[in-house]
Amino acid sequence: MILRRSASTRAPAQAPDPALRGTRPSLLALLAAALAGASSLLSFEPFGWWPVQFLALAWLFYQVGMGSSVRRATLLGWAFGFGWSVAGMHWLSIALTRYGHLPAVLSAIAICLLGLYMGLFGAFAAAASTWLRKRWALPVPAFLLLVFPTCWGVSEWLRGWVFTGFPWAASGYAHNTAPLGGFAPIVGVYGIGVLAAVCAACLVMLTQRQRMGALALFGVLLVAGSLLRQVEWTHAVGKPITVRLLQGDIPQDEKFDANHLTGILVRYRDMMTAAPADLTAAPETAIPIFPQQLPAGYLDIFKDYAARTGTSFLYGIPLADSQTAYANSVAGIGPQGQAYRFDKHHLVPFGEFIPTGFRWFTNMMQIPLGDFTRGPAVQAPFPVKDQLVLPNVCYEDVFGEEIAKNLRAAPRPATLLLNVSNLAWYGESTAIPQHLQISRMRSLETGRPMLRATNNGATAIIDGRGNVVQQIPFYRQGVLAASVQGMGGATPYIRFGNLLFLGLGALLLAGAWFAGRRRRGGPGSSADKTA
Repeated sequence: MILRRSASTRAPAQAPDPALRGTRPSLLALLAAALAGASSLLSFEPFGWWPVQFLALAWLFYQVGMGSSVRRATLLGWAFGFGWSVAGMHWLSIALTRYGHLPAVLSAIAICLLGLYMGLFGAFAAAASTWLRKRWALPVPAFLLLVFPTCWGVSEWLRGWVFTGFPWAASGYAHNTAPLGGFAPIVGVYGIGVLAAVCAACLVMLTQRQRMGALALFGVLLVAGSLLRQVEWTHAVGKPITVRLLQGDIPQDEKFDANHLTGILVRYRDMMTAAPADLTAAPETAIPIFPQQLPAGYLDIFKDYAARTGTSFLYGIPLADSQTAYANSVAGIGPQGQAYRFDKHHLVPFGEFIPTGFRWFTNMMQIPLGDFTRGPAVQAPFPVKDQLVLPNVCYEDVFGEEIAKNLRAAPRPATLLLNVSNLAWYGESTAIPQHLQISRMRSLETGRPMLRATNNGATAIIDGRGNVVQQIPFYRQGVLAASVQGMGGATPYIRFGNLLFLGLGALLLAGAWFAGRRRRGGPGSSADKTA
């Protein structure tokens, strides 16, 4: 016999939410949301105050989670994402004004438009989670701890590939040196973003009666992350190699100026041949013109030096396959005359390729070599003695899934990663320390050391645990010489990429759906009694 549900058998009521707010937030509320998002800048390098991110996300979760309509949640999430993006990427204005010669007003408008676009992903996270809450009649804990963190992580993942992606300042990057960084070899940067959001939700749960459980979950995540940092995911392969990483410090306004070309070529010629090493690496477009435009015999200098000393060279240079097809490339020369080429695959919108319909905008800026050809998604590494070195060019190391795919697909996976960059476009801003932080995440995800050869910083060596073991100061000419041990083996992130992060999100959503089902009194709930 099926008994009717009575008041005594109903699921216990949750702590009452505050009264539902209006469908539209006030301008003051939107400003507060934008400022809360902007405060996340302090969680990233060069500040590194990662707990600030928990507080910023907790503010958003509280405002949305304590009884918002879908419309109000959307607008708050949009404003929060706008503030997050504009603060995290404000340095783009330097490239637009100082080197692109856009008027300051147009530059500010462009950055705000970018922020409004990026804010849409925050709007998606808030709107989708609020819609699911209402659809599934979720209790507050399920919404805060399961649904909103998942939607936040998915929104960052979408930001990483929609319209080619722009995942700079994804929340997980703030946790390289924090306890949650221990999860990087498993779920990658987006999975860490989900876990950071769960930690933020635990802070909001302190306002609920389940506060002790929330504190316990918060502690478990931090302790688990710290313990995972002790796991050896990869192992040493072969003998270490000696490296020389060059930082030419060429001012950006001179780099593509014909009047300074001779001086640039002489500087890198002298730096590259100053001392032998197993590998000498020069930055992105260290040689800023095509090989056929170089003085006669210029590249032969490196071939002869490689043959005499056993040095292998990797250097940034544009390479052309035709009058209209040219790539932002890394060229290599081996001691036995071996030639190597890596073409940048993931290009920067507006800087390296022109999105459809926006040529008018790029024509306003004086940016050289602004329409590159994309290289293959999977490319072979460069052999240097016992090691295999896989380059990536500048912004490419923001895309961890693509580096993992290269390692996963290669018959002989790389043992060392090499990033060549030129961030002189962005002046003395937070761009360089943020980019170094991104490279550290790639080392954590793959268990591979990352070598960085840059024009003006950050030229550094990062070990397979994401630690910066050597670095030279920003904004000055220098050479970093060291010995580096290559690493082999595959982390879970290399094997599965973002599938484990997506699986984590699916698991959290399934748990939330089940919690809502129990609350609604569906089959199998405690409210159903059979006899």
